[in-house]
Amino acid sequence: MKKLGLYLHIPFCKSKCLYCDFYSFPLPTEEIMRRYTDALCRDLAAWANRCRDYTVDTVYFGGGTPTILPPAYLEQLLSAIFRLYHVDTSAEITAECNPATGGRDAFLRMRRAGFNRISIGLQSIHPHELKSLGRLHTFADFCRTWEDACTAGFDNLNVDVMSGIPHQTPESWLETLKLVCSLSPAHVSAYGLIVEDGTPFANREATLPLPDEDATERMYFDGIRYLKEQGLQQYEISNFAKSGYESRHNLKYWNCDEYIGFGPAAYSDFSGMRFGNSCDLGAYIEGSDICKEREKPSERERENEYVMLRMRLFDGVNAADFEMRFGHSFADSFGGALARYIAGGFVQKTPNGYAFTPRGMYVSNAILSDILDFSAKSEKNY
Repeated sequence: MKKLGLYLHIPFCKSKCLYCDFYSFPLPTEEIMRRYTDALCRDLAAWANRCRDYTVDTVYFGGGTPTILPPAYLEQLLSAIFRLYHVDTSAEITAECNPATGGRDAFLRMRRAGFNRISIGLQSIHPHELKSLGRLHTFADFCRTWEDACTAGFDNLNVDVMSGIPHQTPESWLETLKLVCSLSPAHVSAYGLIVEDGTPFANREATLPLPDEDATERMYFDGIRYLKEQGLQQYEISNFAKSGYESRHNLKYWNCDEYIGFGPAAYSDFSGMRFGNSCDLGAYIEGSDICKEREKPSERERENEYVMLRMRLFDGVNAADFEMRFGHSFADSFGGALARYIAGGFVQKTPNGYAFTPRGMYVSNAILSDILDFSAKSEKNY
């Protein structure tokens, strides 16, 4: 059977971080969370018949903060997935968690329900850096959450950390990584801050005490080097894992595999179509169709998308897989455009194809914008 990933968007959190541009609301009422859980179950049931030829091998609860939901609602959602879909017995089932939520009893119930991976958002160990981001938790809160998850039986744990944040220095960044790695996590996601439009950070970007470009670059390469020394191999621009603990769900996105997203602001790529939901919580709860766009990407657009996403991976583009998918040679299509980046040390030929070097990873967006043609249009179906 074909493989499928499911994503459930939980658009609630305790407070909105100052850099966050995800669709989420702080401090939801119990009634709203209950009705939203019922709406997700309704949506899962509506899609189940179209997925009967698929095996679900990854499930990802993202947000927002999924663990702000009462454990009974998380159990209800996962139970619905097991009941309605063919779920692989070794499926990766992840929930994101903020250290200000969760707890031992909740994690015990989640583990019994079938969750087997937790992703905890730390960002920094330093109080002043956390405060600058609008985070509610402390490093001590994170440590308690980590211990509670381990006690509940979770051994596949990710930690989110962030570089380039206000008041941060290369030294304080390494201090964060060192304390995180002392816990021996299976996976670390190390993101660089991006000031997104519409966020509180964007409104005062000019006055934010951000590290300069040289310091930010040093943090990136210091982070790669240190995490590798700790046995965490970089397999994507911002993601590092012990062998066998790479995020199987996120790899679906980067490998252009099929997935369905549930909830407002969720996107899907399924059965040859891409589609996305609007940001309308009320309409979703009421049962209205909130799909704002449906499109069938052109072959050229799929090709560009494949290159863009696969080049995010440490292994890069596999030339044989590219030719099998698109019927022509990757070297013939992109080798010429990549030649100067190979000469400059930004791209390398691998035994299987082409990949960014660490230097290339750092400036990947600029290189991809240069070599890819996104003028090819999809067939829109509204």
